[in-house]
Amino acid sequence: MFETLDATMLARIQFAFTVSFHIVFPAFSIGLASYLAVLEGLWLWKKDEAYLKVFNYWKIIFAVTFGMGVVSGIVMSYQFGTNWSVFSDKAGPVIGPLMGYEVLTAFFLEAGFLGVMLFGLKRVGPKLHFMATLMVAIGTLMSAFWILSVNSWMHTPAGYAINDVGQYVPADWWAIVFNPSFPYRLVHMVLAAYLTTAFVVGAVGAWHVLKDDGRDRGARIMFSMALWMAALVSPLQILAGDFHGLNTLEHQPAKVAAMEGHYDTHAGAPLILFGLPDDEAEVMRYAVEVPKLGSLILTHSWDGEVKGLKEWPKEDRPPAEIVFWSFRIMVAIGFAMLGVGLWSLYRRWRGGLYDDKWLARAAVIMGPSGFVAVLAGWITTEVGRQPYTIYGLLRTADSVSPLEAPAVASSLIAFIIVYFAVFGAGVFYLLRLMRRKPDIGFDDEDIGPTRTAGITPAPAVDADRVMNPAE
Repeated sequence: MFETLDATMLARIQFAFTVSFHIVFPAFSIGLASYLAVLEGLWLWKKDEAYLKVFNYWKIIFAVTFGMGVVSGIVMSYQFGTNWSVFSDKAGPVIGPLMGYEVLTAFFLEAGFLGVMLFGLKRVGPKLHFMATLMVAIGTLMSAFWILSVNSWMHTPAGYAINDVGQYVPADWWAIVFNPSFPYRLVHMVLAAYLTTAFVVGAVGAWHVLKDDGRDRGARIMFSMALWMAALVSPLQILAGDFHGLNTLEHQPAKVAAMEGHYDTHAGAPLILFGLPDDEAEVMRYAVEVPKLGSLILTHSWDGEVKGLKEWPKEDRPPAEIVFWSFRIMVAIGFAMLGVGLWSLYRRWRGGLYDDKWLARAAVIMGPSGFVAVLAGWITTEVGRQPYTIYGLLRTADSVSPLEAPAVASSLIAFIIVYFAVFGAGVFYLLRLMRRKPDIGFDDEDIGPTRTAGITPAPAVDADRVMNPAE
């Protein structure tokens, strides 16, 4: 399977595989942490125990997701030293401190208050517990801040100097952290995380609404809140994506050419809806296009000029055959989310949100859509950066460790086996948790120290609730 690939390509496949597994967990936990904070805030404000039950329901799911995200992230970070040591050496003075700040601020904040959020409601009281939940939510957002700053700097490097040994060293930390693409990327990713969480929560709520004919109040709360988020955030995400695209056009025009499928430079460029890009022949086959709309979107002028991939040498171009389709998958899912959100607004207006079984079925189907959109967007971003690790400065082929292909292939095979076994089991467990009726909920002590110490819990607590979620 891997015998025809060189060490560089195998290292790229390995990093793509591990980051694809990793990113789905932070994308979910960022949104879910904020959702938990909103639920607990509504409980304190309205004094309605239903919100606390929904909070406890998702609290356990958040804990499992958070744990899998931490483990997959640690494994991924080691590859900078094993497979990408040249990149680590050259970019370490910039990348290393930024990742260190993420650990010292975001991760310590999350880890420090996570235990209180999971086990501490009856120990510290509602107000302090709510503060702990807010700290976990803020920690997840801070984590996104630092990681996206690192990634954005690799796309739009700024504030650096080059020392005598060829390393990129800090010259202006403000310019490094707030590099040109960072604000757009941060907003786009955080909104994507919120939408990802909304559609998972909405799918679980819709599943139970369908099973119980809308009688389960916990399911109704989930379903309603998720669809409010879809209706409000989907248009904001589309707008943020447009601004991000314009920023990319300014700083990475070759990526935009690949995303749009343009090989030739056009004044009044069409918007290519579908087609088959052929990088070898430098042509878009079977193109379905809307005249001049591409220029209008990208330049805000019907006759604006949009550069094609032929403006760059072949060795400096990203592969349009991948980027073109990953971009369309992301955009299509975004508009599907908007459609579900508008549909829900119409059903609210007509007074039948919980009676529309087709809307509930659509919500269930759309449950994993956020993860697919995040992966498609990540592929668009990272493959579109090729052939560079640091855009315009350091090529991918010059960043890899001096390893032989069999060594990288062996570790890649090991990763595939272990990841599918471990994280597959984790995802299966999450799905079993989501099958439970929301009105049951979980008590704090269900996963508290008494269980881990082997002490019999109080009679009011069902000790098998978490361990046997399918019952």
